[in-house]
Amino acid sequence: MFLLIILIIGFIMLIKGADVFVDGSSDLAKRFKVPGVIIGLTIVALGTSAPELAVSTAAALSGSNEIALSNVVGSNIFNCLSVLGVCAAISTVPIDKTIIKRDFPIFIISSILLTLAVVDTSLFAKEKSMNDNAGTLSKVIGATLVIGFILYIALLIADAKKHPTPDDGDTPSSLAKCIILIVIGLAFIIVGGKVVVYSAQEIARSLGMTETLIGLTIVAVGTSLPELVTSIVASKKGESGLAVGNAIGSNIFNLLLILGVSSVINPIGVNVASVYDLCIMIVVTCITFIFAITKENISRLEGIMMVLMYVAYVAFAIIR
Repeated sequence: MFLLIILIIGFIMLIKGADVFVDGSSDLAKRFKVPGVIIGLTIVALGTSAPELAVSTAAALSGSNEIALSNVVGSNIFNCLSVLGVCAAISTVPIDKTIIKRDFPIFIISSILLTLAVVDTSLFAKEKSMNDNAGTLSKVIGATLVIGFILYIALLIADAKKHPTPDDGDTPSSLAKCIILIVIGLAFIIVGGKVVVYSAQEIARSLGMTETLIGLTIVAVGTSLPELVTSIVASKKGESGLAVGNAIGSNIFNLLLILGVSSVINPIGVNVASVYDLCIMIVVTCITFIFAITKENISRLEGIMMVLMYVAYVAFAIIR
């Protein structure tokens, strides 16, 4: 009963934190006259990616950063299928043309190049089990990813300067208030996420679930809860650009910044299972991209299909 109460408190913190965080981010966008999608791709994406960054960096520093790759890939698949899928299932999500032309292609191309760079050609020479080594994410590749991230941020800043949003007549909050709202909201999101994951893990153990199953479900979803809750709240507030930018921006942050920093600290060994997951991530992103370019939105039916695809992926991960 106590753990259930803690779980509910964690969810309340998540939802309230997301509400405050979105308000602060939206006001910040208005104050600097930049599109909400830019704020979603930068501040919101970085903020909601904090749990992944913390987990991967801590793992890298401890020398056991194999978890960094699976954490990032799993979170990215969740962001594409569940975060965007759930938002679309609630209500059709319009997709900004800029995301279709710039951010989706950047993420897809980066994912393909990363997969080609880390996979050893010997993988195809003979049969290997899921846990066999298939390549290495070296320090050089990691540094290249970080440089790619810096260039991506520079591109976003340049684009924001070129296309300022017109003044809608509303008086935005002061800069200090925006920052306070963002910091408080983010703190509630991170703490609430940790509380939810901890209490859910303990409840799952008490019900007899294995550690592997808990890791593939509760922990994987738990680190992506900030993206999910923030995007849903943003979508419901009419900030669809912020919601979509959060999901896609988080994926690019995860791939370029988190994996880059983790592998610079300590090279990451890539096993066969991770290669399969990288390929699944690329396919999932391409499917989401196809949904997005049709009528420049993701419909409710497509959203439901995406959620079902995520359920199928989790089932596959458990079975293998």
